[in-house]
Amino acid sequence: MGIHQYFWSLNELERIYRCPGKFKFEEHSVAAHSWKVVQYAKTLADIEERNGVTVDWKKLYEITSSHDYGEIFIGDIKTPVKHASRELRALIQQVEEGMVDRFIEEHIPEEFKPIFRRQLQEGKDDSTEGLILEVADKLDQVYEAFAELKRGNTEKEFIEMYRHALIKISHIRLHCVDYFLDQILPDMVNDEIVSRVDIRSITDEALGGRRNGMEQ
Repeated sequence: MGIHQYFWSLNELERIYRCPGKFKFEEHSVAAHSWKVVQYAKTLADIEERNGVTVDWKKLYEITSSHDYGEIFIGDIKTPVKHASRELRALIQQVEEGMVDRFIEEHIPEEFKPIFRRQLQEGKDDSTEGLILEVADKLDQVYEAFAELKRGNTEKEFIEMYRHALIKISHIRLHCVDYFLDQILPDMVNDEIVSRVDIRSITDEALGGRRNGMEQ
C-alpha cells in the first residue's frame, strides 16, 4: 500500500465538484480549485514580501496545495452549511481531520507519518501563511461566483458565495488584501458585461461602502 495509496487517492479530487446540486454554467472540481489556490497564494505572498513581510514558502506551498485533501472523505459541503454554526463547523472539521489521520495511520509508512500529518492538517491559522491561504481560498470563491453571476446565473447560492467571500477577505489584515480590494477587484467589476445580476451593487454592499476605485 504505502504512499501509492495517497497518490492514487488524488484522482478522487478530480471527481468531486464544488457547489453540488446547483445549476452552474461551468463545473469546478476540488482538484482544480486546489491548483488555483496555490496560484493565488503565490502572488499574494509576493505582495506581502514587497511590503517587508517574511514568508515561509515551504509552509505556504504545503498548506495551500493540500488544504482540501480531506474532502476526499467528506465531499464538498456547501459554505452556508459549513458555517451555519460554530459548533457544526467544528464538528465537520473534527470528522475530516479524524478521517485524514486514520488514512495516514493505515496507509503511510511510519517514517513519513509526521510529514503527512503536518502537510495535511488544517492550514488556516493566524500565521502569515495561514492567512494567505484563507484569502486565496476565498478569492477562488469570489472568482467562481463572479463567473456565474457575470453569465447571468441567478442562483442565490452564488450571490451569497460572492458576498460572503468578499466580506471574509475584507476582514483579514494583510497587505495583499488591500491590494486586491484597491487594485484587482475594481478591474473585475469594471469589466462586467451586461448581466441579469447587479454585481456592482452586491460588491458595494459586501464591502460596506469601502472606496476601492470602482467606477460608478
